[in-house]
Amino acid sequence: MTISVRKAAVAAALGAALGVCLSGCGGSTGTAGAGPQARMGTPAASAPPASPSGAASPAASSSASPQPGAPAKAPMLAPGPNGLTPVFERAKQHTEKTVALTFDADMTSDQGPRADAGEHFDNPQLISTLRALKVPSTIFMTGRWAEEYPDQAKSIGTDPNFEIANHSYSHHAFKSPCYGLPALDGAAARADVDRAFEAFRKAGAVNTVPYFRFPGGCYDDEALRALSTAKVTAVQWDVVSGDAFAKDPGAVAEQVLAGVKPGSVVVMHCTRSAAPVTEEAIQKIVPELRKRGYRFVKVSELIGK
Repeated sequence: MTISVRKAAVAAALGAALGVCLSGCGGSTGTAGAGPQARMGTPAASAPPASPSGAASPAASSSASPQPGAPAKAPMLAPGPNGLTPVFERAKQHTEKTVALTFDADMTSDQGPRADAGEHFDNPQLISTLRALKVPSTIFMTGRWAEEYPDQAKSIGTDPNFEIANHSYSHHAFKSPCYGLPALDGAAARADVDRAFEAFRKAGAVNTVPYFRFPGGCYDDEALRALSTAKVTAVQWDVVSGDAFAKDPGAVAEQVLAGVKPGSVVVMHCTRSAAPVTEEAIQKIVPELRKRGYRFVKVSELIGK
């Protein structure tokens, strides 16, 4: 199967499942005012453009995080103009062949009944494979996911191979419209971030970092302003894996391999029901990137550079 045919298959699968995705995953190209193109089916060639005018420059600074369990000193970006939350997408001036694989552990606040009915929002085999392959990774976890799978959250959050970053508590949107996700206002959005960090703490996760990924990747200056007191760095991506609802791990792997550059951040998922072939794709991606001379790092190392 050619690359173009495989990408078409991924896009078709995404379209068929988009209605389901909107209730629990969301997606975008990761820009302020994101349009209707979903991040999880976008070809790598359609990487997000530069941060909005309110985003910070990529100069990193080491700042103590106020969040429970976070490292005493975690590399962060300096605040943007007027104190807006800074946004990191890729270490653009980075020439060393490093790449950060990131995995969104998505679960909305109202999906408990679906989990009770047997739907798997976790992916323990993926975590096991990352450990076996010795791939340092950053997991962007929702607080609701940590509550549903506290043992896994603790296991991930106490393993030095991983760091846990904040993906909100509820996986509701911080900007509207955002792929049909319910939207939070400024005060509720700010509280949602704190609630997620508290869920990590209660689960026993200690390897948490003061980074945040917007549900659906949707944000604007108002959302960045609402999070400014949370003292987090917003982390987006420059490589879209297309793993959500994909059925061909080879197509996902090809899309990632075609998009990775030195300093890249790849967005993938740690949710079996929404991204069933991610673990298989990782088995193809990791050895090939290592063959090309790449070293896998956590987001914190990229920001620290």
